Amino acid sequence: MEFIDYTTLKMVWWLLVGVLWLGFALTEGFDMGVGMLLPFVGKTDEERRVAINAVAPHWDGNQVWLILAAGAIFAAWPIVYATTFSGFYLALMLMLFSLFFRPVGFDYRSKLQNKQWRSTWDWGLFISGIVPPLILGVAFGNLFLGVPFHYDDYLRSYYDGNFFLLLHPFAVLSGLLAIAMFAMHGGAYLMMRCGGDVYDRTRQYTQYAALAVLALFAIEGIWLYFGIDGYVISSAIDTGAPANPLTKTVEITAGAWFHNYSEYPLTMIAPLVGLGSAALVFLFVRMRRPALAFLFTTCSMFGIILTGAFALFPFILPSSTHPSHSLTIWDAASSELTLSIMLVATLLFVPIILIYTVWCYAKLWGSYSVEDIRANEHTLY
Repeated sequence: MEFIDYTTLKMVWWLLVGVLWLGFALTEGFDMGVGMLLPFVGKTDEERRVAINAVAPHWDGNQVWLILAAGAIFAAWPIVYATTFSGFYLALMLMLFSLFFRPVGFDYRSKLQNKQWRSTWDWGLFISGIVPPLILGVAFGNLFLGVPFHYDDYLRSYYDGNFFLLLHPFAVLSGLLAIAMFAMHGGAYLMMRCGGDVYDRTRQYTQYAALAVLALFAIEGIWLYFGIDGYVISSAIDTGAPANPLTKTVEITAGAWFHNYSEYPLTMIAPLVGLGSAALVFLFVRMRRPALAFLFTTCSMFGIILTGAFALFPFILPSSTHPSHSLTIWDAASSELTLSIMLVATLLFVPIILIYTVWCYAKLWGSYSVEDIRANEHTLY
């Protein structure tokens, strides 16, 4: 007797993939946020080292979530993985190459006393902090616009666009929103881990980031409602059938991206949490309560990301050129056996990852100051 039916497994994996991306946003969000703030909150070499040491012991562990999320898409939705990497290849390579600056920047930046050497790697860490959220945000924004791809009768995918078509103003605005979210999250985290002038500058930039999140999220919502048509499945669909995206009919209609919100009013909690938490971040940063600010940056990011996920459901990758070829959670999933085995592995290993992550932060927690850098010149990053 099967433990979970195929339809439920598809739904479970939509939730699990979402959890993994939320884990990435929470953990990589603050270390990339610190990276993009680095040249601005640290005016001297020692001040920049304060910011670097706040995240340097953890960044590589945080990156596990990105690897897990990408791997989960490959295993749970292989046709989505193949189509996405074909269409977004150049963008994904740019993100990958920007990430190369991180290990080298963290490990070798302070090995030489040369001012130009250190400044170069500071900007390298800035690039590795700002490019990934920009590209991921642009990619997420393009999901609402539709991606120009289609399949032939053998389910071979064909991408009909190019890199520059991804830079639609709405998608670029989504990228800017992702940057603002990560900067807000990273700023709140850095405030908990530093003091002095670095703290004061971080506090100022975190307030700016919170206001930017509020404004950009509101603009995106208005634009999506009034200016962008959504996708809706207009034919019957067998949610328990094997993967085949060519057996349904999809139509593009005005207001379709808000259909789930009208049908399931509880989903409105997500955008309200996103907006309300960003406002509370601004308030708590002004009150110099970084721990509460960090709590609500987390809530704001979760609310904003879930807002998009709820609007898209059940679509994963809509097609702008052949809407009926769009990929949904019902017709893009791996086999029932694959999803079942992966579920067991996920339930076993994700708690282990969470346990060692919490243990690492507990053991390495503490604040840094310029005096700490001077006292540990050759042992800290």
